[in-house]
Amino acid sequence: IDSTYLKTPEQAGVNEFETDRIVFDTIKDAIEHDMKLVMLRPEYVAGARALIDRQGYSGRVLVGTVIGFPHGNSEHGAKMDEALEAIRNGVDELDFVVDYNAFKSGNLDKVMKEVSEGTAIGIDEGKTVKWIIESAALSPEEIAELTGLISKIVVETVGPEKAKNVFVKTSTGFYQPDDDRPIGATPETVSIMKSNAGPLQVKASGGIYSKEDAEKMMDAGATRLGT
Repeated sequence: IDSTYLKTPEQAGVNEFETDRIVFDTIKDAIEHDMKLVMLRPEYVAGARALIDRQGYSGRVLVGTVIGFPHGNSEHGAKMDEALEAIRNGVDELDFVVDYNAFKSGNLDKVMKEVSEGTAIGIDEGKTVKWIIESAALSPEEIAELTGLISKIVVETVGPEKAKNVFVKTSTGFYQPDDDRPIGATPETVSIMKSNAGPLQVKASGGIYSKEDAEKMMDAGATRLGT
């Protein structure tokens, strides 16, 4: 289970000092409950790394961050630079938002380039890499196709064994669909992704609030949960 806080002060309606306190509490919560990882925005990676190491939990509670968050449409170079900066700051896991709008519009070259290079950057540095597809923005057919495409690119880039350290991930939690579909993970979405992910693992994130929610996601094939 990953303990997550990704809101900006503006999104949460609080000031920067209060945001810092929430981030600190999120890290403290992850340590106290022996969670896998704390997932924070890039600007908090260095501080989280220092705090976790100082508490003696290095390697036990990991630090993750998001890249190209939340829309995934930043320029390729900016995404890769953001990933490299997070690595320099001590991150353990990189959760890239794939440019799902480029995928939907047929610009597969951009998707293929960023998945290949982003995966290589992370895996070469010994990091876990995840690709967020924003499932609520996609039809079931698009979810299956994009998951399969990411899997194919990852295997071609790093090989099937190292691909086991790469995930496809459901959601940012920030996308707002026009209809009433869930903005986060659903068992149905996780199941589709699992069926098309090959050697990649699946992370379910967004809308997981209870033990029952968690069990449904795990039963559908998720091996990591973002809460």
